Amino acid sequence: MKTYRISSSGRRTALILLVGALIIWIFALWTFGSTLGINPVAFWSTLRASIEQGLSISQLVPALLMLVLIVATPLVIWNICEELAAAYTPTEDGLRFSALGVALFVPWAGISSIRRVDADSDEPMDELILREDYTSQIRNSLLRFLHAQAYGRTKLPIYAGVADRDDLLAAIRQQAELTEGIGNREQNAEGAAL
Repeated sequence: MKTYRISSSGRRTALILLVGALIIWIFALWTFGSTLGINPVAFWSTLRASIEQGLSISQLVPALLMLVLIVATPLVIWNICEELAAAYTPTEDGLRFSALGVALFVPWAGISSIRRVDADSDEPMDELILREDYTSQIRNSLLRFLHAQAYGRTKLPIYAGVADRDDLLAAIRQQAELTEGIGNREQNAEGAAL
């Protein structure tokens, strides 16, 4: 059983994205505070004072945009960290996926197809389309939420930076009995019957 992990070049790319996301998050925090005139030490009292003085549209719009970034960027950071820790292990019974406390086992019969997410990209990412929701295997409810919000409950990403990704995809196609063009067992059976 070979375990497929992110390659060193994929790791470098993800780390660059992680640093960029952290910079954006710090910028959003700083801009949010300075736009509303908030002192980080006395956050609630200075926020209340700014609201009581009244906020102009020139303060409100940038503050709302920065608030969206403050909330969304940690989710992006989580997704990048999950990618960095991703490990895929094909077994006789199915595919094991693990990353940062997320541990999933998908039986081969539970994979309906492999879909290319962005075929025009230099490093395309694929995702496994699953027949049912396997996220209930994730014991921690916060990790279950974070994983599901990133990929959905019936998809599992095969990241572009995975070392020997083509070998992993070939093993999945062979074990799950998927063809490259069609992608699911029912259509494979119909094609064989014709």
